[in-house]
Amino acid sequence: MKNTARHLAAGILALVFSASLLAGLLSPARYDQQFRDFPNASPSRQFPLGTDELGRDRLSRLLYGSRVSLLLAPAAALLATLLAGVLGATAGYLGGSPERLAAASMDLFLSLPWLFLLVTVRATLPLNVSPLVSLGITFLLLGALGWAAPARVVRAGTAALRDSEFILAARACGCRSSRLLLRHVLPNLKPVLSAQFWISIPVFIVSEANLGLLGLGVAEPLPSWGNLLRELENYQAVLANPCRLAPLFLLVLVMGCFQAILPREDFTA
Repeated sequence: MKNTARHLAAGILALVFSASLLAGLLSPARYDQQFRDFPNASPSRQFPLGTDELGRDRLSRLLYGSRVSLLLAPAAALLATLLAGVLGATAGYLGGSPERLAAASMDLFLSLPWLFLLVTVRATLPLNVSPLVSLGITFLLLGALGWAAPARVVRAGTAALRDSEFILAARACGCRSSRLLLRHVLPNLKPVLSAQFWISIPVFIVSEANLGLLGLGVAEPLPSWGNLLRELENYQAVLANPCRLAPLFLLVLVMGCFQAILPREDFTA
């Protein structure tokens, strides 16, 4: 039963990712194309999810926004995992003062509220930038501020490997420290790094959505789940057109699928 649920969730995620990657082929119009004769149109054959106040097709913006969010989060997760691998593995292997300094830095980052830290740093940066620049800023912020938690796990795993028998044997044979770290320690950390990468993706998806809700994420007219969810602030408009809830439904669906394919034991790996 559990495997069936995981396979179903993986299939749904694959379908959503495929649809977002093929947004250019599946969307009825460009994400920024305005049909000025049809502002706030109700769902119809021409506009399956209706249009926004500028007359832009909601289905097109949802497909393109899904592509932005679903590609941004794995890219940021990859950056955070790389930083965690380099800093955590180096600190755990060296031990002593470098490890204590790295551990103190990780504890400091983890003691700060993640979302408030992210919002504060983003708010100090220029807000009136182009959509592509805002996309790059969001990606770098998520990756640069999300390294501490996975780095702590990597440091602990490296410290355990540092005193293992095969590492001591290789060191006794005259193997250099750099070679030990690159050829013996890091390959044995692949399962840990892989788990931390997959765990970080849903975290960054939700983080980007929170930034977008506050107007600090990807800038208009480029859509993302965050700025699409801002339309839910108008309660009366949502009642008039429940299709506005489509980004929220898709976000909840994707988060639920990630929760299904990442069982609890993976989070404590």
